[in-house]
Amino acid sequence: MFIDFQKNKKYFLPVVFLIIVFLFCYFLINKNPEQKNIVWGVNFSQKQTESLGLDWKETYSALISLGFKKIKIATYWNLIEKEEGKYNFDDLDWQIKEAENTGVKILLAIGMKTPRWPECHMPEWVKNQDVDARNQKLLEHIEKIVNRYKDSTAISVWQVENEPFFTFGECPKIEKDFIKKEISLVKSLDLRGRNVVISDSGEYSLWIKPAQLGDVVGITLYRKVWFSPLEGIQKSLLGAKKISFYVNYPLFPIFYRQRAWIIKKLFNKEVINVEFQAEPWGPGASQDLSRQEWEKTMSLDRFKKNIEFAKKTGFSEFYFWGGEWWYWLKTKQNDSSIWEEAGKMLKTYNL
Repeated sequence: MFIDFQKNKKYFLPVVFLIIVFLFCYFLINKNPEQKNIVWGVNFSQKQTESLGLDWKETYSALISLGFKKIKIATYWNLIEKEEGKYNFDDLDWQIKEAENTGVKILLAIGMKTPRWPECHMPEWVKNQDVDARNQKLLEHIEKIVNRYKDSTAISVWQVENEPFFTFGECPKIEKDFIKKEISLVKSLDLRGRNVVISDSGEYSLWIKPAQLGDVVGITLYRKVWFSPLEGIQKSLLGAKKISFYVNYPLFPIFYRQRAWIIKKLFNKEVINVEFQAEPWGPGASQDLSRQEWEKTMSLDRFKKNIEFAKKTGFSEFYFWGGEWWYWLKTKQNDSSIWEEAGKMLKTYNL
């Protein structure tokens, strides 16, 4: 429909802006120089490994042997402090010690909300406490972890909470002011002055709040996922019925590159990737999906294409999301294709 800008002056500036944005993106979409110096890390979750029916120690050691020099470890409050005041650090101690012995650097995710479903990993004994009491116990938990590992040569950076501003998972809301308290506590305890990462969704966030609070902004990068839009609204309108489907995010590398540039200019903060899709995201747990179903969101071909996409975002650090699943494919499904491809890539970058 033609718009007469003489009669509709209010449309003039918005339309001009959209044209400029379109042209800017059009000319730059295929002109993203590849980042040559990338550090490739991997996420590791003891819970996820066990849910796949794997030996978590064996899997962790295998990822190190594959060539990873950086690992993001998810800590879990309900594994460390199952009973109030009774701490068990045996499993986490083992992971940190293995990293120390092999020269691996750890990004340690701590807090109430840490990676893997249901996202919040609170022990049962704290769930019925009021917010103030729960937050106090959480601060005590964080203090225990930081004091225990602050002198470890393996710890390179802390991540406080996981995507605390992104509404996802079975989690109570985490207030911004409380996150500030968590960050201040970590910094007061860690005399080595390590950076604190605050993470957020790569696709659904402007990254502003993480940039305001953290030393480093950590973002996710997913290419194709099983999607349930407006789940809360669906429940209220449709009852138990849900509408879900696969979605291919129609985003280009410049979408991430330019936003990272803006964050750098406005806040002087680096943006890194802390979750890079390298496993299926389907309508169920990965191990419960058929090959036909899981290959809709992850396969060897998609793995390779995702890496090529990542190189054009300009980020210098990525943590693969799915290393445990690769090992499950290799050991339980007799399919080592992605595992071997990752190994070849790591050898190239570690030269």
